[in-house]
Amino acid sequence: MSRRTPALIAAAVLLPLALTACSSSDGATTAGGDKAAAKSDGFPYTVKNCGVTTTFEAPPKRVVTMNQHVTEIMLELGLKKSLVGTAYLDDQVLPKYAKDYASVPVIAKEYPSYEQVLATNPDFVYGGYSSAFTAGDGRSREALKKSGIESRLNTESCTEGDQPMDTLYEEIREVGRTFGVPDRAEAWIKRAKADNAATAKKLADLKPVPVFVYDSGDKTAFTAGGEGIGNELIERAGGTNVFADLDKPFGDASWENVVARKPEVVVIYDYGATTVEQKKKRLLTDPALADVPAIKNKRFAVMPLSDAVLGVRVPAAVDKLAAQLHPGATTP
Repeated sequence: MSRRTPALIAAAVLLPLALTACSSSDGATTAGGDKAAAKSDGFPYTVKNCGVTTTFEAPPKRVVTMNQHVTEIMLELGLKKSLVGTAYLDDQVLPKYAKDYASVPVIAKEYPSYEQVLATNPDFVYGGYSSAFTAGDGRSREALKKSGIESRLNTESCTEGDQPMDTLYEEIREVGRTFGVPDRAEAWIKRAKADNAATAKKLADLKPVPVFVYDSGDKTAFTAGGEGIGNELIERAGGTNVFADLDKPFGDASWENVVARKPEVVVIYDYGATTVEQKKKRLLTDPALADVPAIKNKRFAVMPLSDAVLGVRVPAAVDKLAAQLHPGATTP
């Protein structure tokens, strides 16, 4: 079952805006990942994340990640030795992370229980979706704090009304600062901006294509709304999201509205037990969708779900989606 259910999303978008960060110093980090930062190297560091303000006297040393995109952020920043546990993949980690990921204990296939988290003796938990910290499951940020464990929620779950790509840059920057590796974070941001600029240049003279994202759903279509990185990803790839007026990262849309908005391409999110081919079959065999241009012309693009959330895959995902929306037009 998706962690991005409507109830969870509704809760997420009501959380306060969290983009500010401050510190008493902007000193440089040391080169080694295990000796990430002394107090003279940017600590204490205070950050406000999704309504929770935390001051770090030093980088966390024992970290549990929940949800794939935050795990990959940690691995991209060279922080595998800080990880004592991880949980909940949507698909396979990127090949570049496979060796490092294999060195990290998987404490649960989906979300771990509170007791499983505590068993790793963490000092920090990093969650990708608001459901990572569901109070009813005992894993609320407040409960963790009472056990002496700090936490972070990926800011896609609590930020609205801004530019999601800028939110991604800030997410990477704040995680880099928290773990005493700001130089690595800034280097990634610099590369990401260059990659995004290169894709934009290739698409400069192309007409945007109307796109409908099909995540899942039968009675209604669970789709990408206009608030998340998924919407900006479509726009940067040379498309227009036909449900950009849905004021949340994900939400339900009626099939009648799918028909009325006439998408020319369906972007299928690939994850979980339902295969891409099963999703295509559901769309192609629904008589109500027969006149939708994307269905009539069998124009599908496919994205792993982990490409379409706020993580380090996004710049490359923009380019890959652009190649599917504008085949032949984006070759350098």
